[in-house]
Amino acid sequence: MQFPVPIPFVDHLGFELVRFADGQAEIHLELRPELLNSFLVAHGGVSMTLLDVVMAHAARSVVPDSGAVTIEMKTSFFRPGEGRLRAVGRLLHRSATMAFTEGHVYGGHGELCAHATGTFKYVKRLPAGHGGRAIKALNRPGEDEASAQDPHPRTDRPR
Repeated sequence: MQFPVPIPFVDHLGFELVRFADGQAEIHLELRPELLNSFLVAHGGVSMTLLDVVMAHAARSVVPDSGAVTIEMKTSFFRPGEGRLRAVGRLLHRSATMAFTEGHVYGGHGELCAHATGTFKYVKRLPAGHGGRAIKALNRPGEDEASAQDPHPRTDRPR
């Protein structure tokens, strides 16, 4: 299954979207040497990114035309992640603009490695630019950068 919106960092890490529906998401990751820490287990940043992405996708699964940006996230680690990781995210509650989620990462033998809760804000477009307030559309398959630009950029701030 393809991610509904291409995310270059997620592609680089090798995440595989397995489920994206009904307030739930599941993502798998085959650990590679460059994703390990000095103890040769999943780096905590990899586990946290996996949790962040699976929870955001659980939130987005009920509002697929919207983006979801992380407002806050709390993660607890229980044991090292080893082997093929499986992350499961679930939407707990949502409003028109916010989503409250939880996620779990399981190791290659099914053991719980990490748990997180997260709050996400639903957005149509994301602010982008180098210090400016230009608006950048979500990266959608088949769109080039020119067609994704906001036709009405903000001009009320000095550049």
